[in-house]
Amino acid sequence: MSSKESTLVDGYAIEASRSALGIPTSIKGAKIACVDFNLNKYRLAMGIQVLVHDPEALEKIRQAEMDVCKKRCQMLIASGANVVLCSRGIDDFALKYFVEAGVIAIRRVPKSDLKRIANNTGAKVIVSLANIEGEESFEADSLGTCEEVYEKRVGDWEYMFFKGMSQTRAQTIILRGANDFFLEEVERSMHDSLCVIKRVLESNSIVAGGGAVEVALSVYLDDFARTLGSRE
Repeated sequence: MSSKESTLVDGYAIEASRSALGIPTSIKGAKIACVDFNLNKYRLAMGIQVLVHDPEALEKIRQAEMDVCKKRCQMLIASGANVVLCSRGIDDFALKYFVEAGVIAIRRVPKSDLKRIANNTGAKVIVSLANIEGEESFEADSLGTCEEVYEKRVGDWEYMFFKGMSQTRAQTIILRGANDFFLEEVERSMHDSLCVIKRVLESNSIVAGGGAVEVALSVYLDDFARTLGSRE
């Protein structure tokens, strides 16, 4: 793999893939929901006891627990979201609803990436669907937008790319190389060059390298020395 295959992507890339095979690989005009809670089968909190006299009611309780998660998934889909990023797990039965609706669902997205994507797309990171009244709802104004979300293979891993974000124009540099040591060296060089550009933009001035400063100083001192008559 040559370092010349390194590319600049207009957007943000995360090392994650679709959570199910039936999910589309790309969506244009993406509306992104960022959720920071489980989309797993709902379980009652520790310490809560349910007394059941009829064994058939057990199955109803199990079904009701699954319906809570189903309702949450349907709320996200009904809000218009076509990309769902979840920082925790998404159960297989919950993925079924996203597959049927043609929504890209990605589970276990690192929280740092989730927050960055939310900031760049104008989305809100939703920790809970509960509102003041104690009922669950998901508002469409919590969604972020970007031009396109697509999956692409880079090396041995699948990456999700978020292209043309609406709030800030995030850029991603994908470095390619033969091995880890080479890549670390390329990354250091890239970091150095970005720091140089940052300092030039901060100071709005540039000094030539290659000993040019020392030569200019030597010439200046030589001229100044010739104006003095003695060993001053």
